[in-house]
Amino acid sequence: MDHSTETPAAHGAHDSHDAPVDLAKSIRLYLKVGGYLILFTCITWAVALIDFGSHALNIGIGLAIATFKVALVSLIFMHLNHERGLVYKVLLFTVIFGAAMMFLFVLAYLDPIKASLTN
Repeated sequence: MDHSTETPAAHGAHDSHDAPVDLAKSIRLYLKVGGYLILFTCITWAVALIDFGSHALNIGIGLAIATFKVALVSLIFMHLNHERGLVYKVLLFTVIFGAAMMFLFVLAYLDPIKASLTN
């Protein structure tokens, strides 16, 4: 059998010489992201020790750091950076829906009618 006429699909999509390079790049990326996650976990801990004057501001800063860490995990470890546009549209809808629900909870908490009934 002449191996020069075989298609690349016969031996798999990747050349055997490219696989170790791709694996090494992936491992370096995963280690780098893991390092960032550890770093930002330490930053979150350090920020928790600082009083920014407002409890809401402290929570907001902590949530911003957590959001960054969630984005790293979902884009790199869950491979969402290679997904199609529909996945991003569904995720955007989920974020908008979650923010709208939080806004409704804040409105319910600040409801002046409820406050006047409890007094």
